[in-house]
Amino acid sequence: MKRLNIQFIIFWIMIALAALGIVLNLFTPEFFIPLIVVGVVFILYKFPPSRFSKTQRPKIKPSKKTAAKMAARSNTSRKSSGPSPKRKQYPFQVIDGQKGKNDPSDDAPKYH
Repeated sequence: MKRLNIQFIIFWIMIALAALGIVLNLFTPEFFIPLIVVGVVFILYKFPPSRFSKTQRPKIKPSKKTAAKMAARSNTSRKSSGPSPKRKQYPFQVIDGQKGKNDPSDDAPKYH
């Protein structure tokens, strides 16, 4: 039972010394500079400047040519609103090979 109490006391002394070392290390300039940089980045991330805000983007009107393309694209997508095919058609075809087929007329040895 005494051994457990001694280990308990040593554990809490080590924790106290570690905490003291961390607190004393906070007052060095090597720690402040990265802390300030991380803080500034976090603040800019949470509260971006007004010029980068999403609400103040200017509305850009597309040209007539672009508007015609967008209208044509939307019209074609509406026409094909019927049932879509289950499989997509690819321009490939399977060619039957000779591997694995047992051809008795083949006189070549299996291993050479």
